[in-house]
Amino acid sequence: MILYYSPGACSLASHIALEEAGMKFKLAKVDLKTHKLEDGRSYLDINPKGYVPALQFDDGQVLTENVAILSFIAGNYPGLMAPGQFGVYRLLEMLAFISSEIHKSFAPLFRNSATDTDKTAAAAKVREKFKEIAAQTKGPYLFGEHATVADFYLFVMLLWAASNKIDFPKPLKTLFEHARARPTVDVALKQEGLA
Repeated sequence: MILYYSPGACSLASHIALEEAGMKFKLAKVDLKTHKLEDGRSYLDINPKGYVPALQFDDGQVLTENVAILSFIAGNYPGLMAPGQFGVYRLLEMLAFISSEIHKSFAPLFRNSATDTDKTAAAAKVREKFKEIAAQTKGPYLFGEHATVADFYLFVMLLWAASNKIDFPKPLKTLFEHARARPTVDVALKQEGLA
């Protein structure tokens, strides 16, 4: 397998989850501005959407979207699945919330064309969504004592928040600290040149 990533992008969540699951994979760095790989090939030939992550299997098939890739990883490594009878669905529910409500809210903070007003509004929305998710956290991770793939996605959102000086509630600070202390998180951050 090959994980197509950009350092510090949301693909970091899939990178951490693959490390955590002990899956064998290679990394391929993508320049998101030029849509080029380090070897000069066009990333658009692999993923016409142009963004990361993308997970290419040995047979050439490509899976895109963090929610799909993280679900695939959890489905193949049950230790990263949410617990209980509805664990699969609770995990999808959480991944969808992180993707649609938190991840998308960061967009103005990464756009050069965004005004200060746009950025202030985006930060306020992110804070609001963090409060919602913190209220559901069963700590130290989202679903209790064990990390799931959703925790790694949220960890990346918390990294982004920290770099944008957006504070987050105590349950999410605890989650952030627990996730950051995991050896697999350290490995992924170092491989992406972030630690």
